[in-house]
Amino acid sequence: MVWLRVMSAFPIGSPTGSLTATTLLIAGHGGDEIEAYVAAPEGDDRRGGVVVIHHMPGYDRESKEITRRFAELGYDAICPNLYFREAPGASPDDAAAVARAQGGVPDERLVGDVAGAVAHLRALPTSNGKAGVIGYCSGGRQSVLAACNLDVDAAVDCYGAFVTGTVPEGFPLKVTNLVGQLPDLRAPLLGLFGDEDTHPSPEQVAELSQILTEHDKVFDFHSYEGAGHAFFAVNRPNYNVAAANDGWERITAFYGQHLGS
Repeated sequence: MVWLRVMSAFPIGSPTGSLTATTLLIAGHGGDEIEAYVAAPEGDDRRGGVVVIHHMPGYDRESKEITRRFAELGYDAICPNLYFREAPGASPDDAAAVARAQGGVPDERLVGDVAGAVAHLRALPTSNGKAGVIGYCSGGRQSVLAACNLDVDAAVDCYGAFVTGTVPEGFPLKVTNLVGQLPDLRAPLLGLFGDEDTHPSPEQVAELSQILTEHDKVFDFHSYEGAGHAFFAVNRPNYNVAAANDGWERITAFYGQHLGS
């Protein structure tokens, strides 16, 4: 079992019954111990699991709220702290600054950390064996990356930049597009995008759709008129109520279909 050590825990009420949120350490890439935030609904029913890949601003309150929301929806959910190695114990802003200065999270390490999170979920006594991934912003790209390299059952990309398209010269993060890996996509993909976004732009979303169609991949994309980047982020100016609410409905239905809860 990948659960290594509990660091703190507290009960939280929810509309569907009580749930538990816990901070612990799991085995990540290369066997490294990394921090993760786990939320689970009450009860011993078998259920799917969701890995929440946090956005570039880091392992923050908003990412943990999303993790708890999946527990409210009936899933075991985990959000690994992708910046734990760079700045253990630091504030999300400080850790994100350190990660940015180093060019972001290397793709190989991301895949290893998500693999550890998936293994943790599947080792839980409540697991039905199914696990999905979801990411926002940089995490959207990383969700697709994970689904191209790991055996997961469903993936959600919320406006992930540079899945397709060209990374601008001088871009501070050391990333490449995923065009060469898309033929290896192993799971159904739900994509949620804003028509007014530039990263990814509507043209880049269309390119992604074309590539997945050419390779007979299962995917479902929705682009929202009047929505820009980060329209799910309730604490940012780009928050778009209509797009976010519809997006959550689609995520709920998608995971319900593929994760079995």
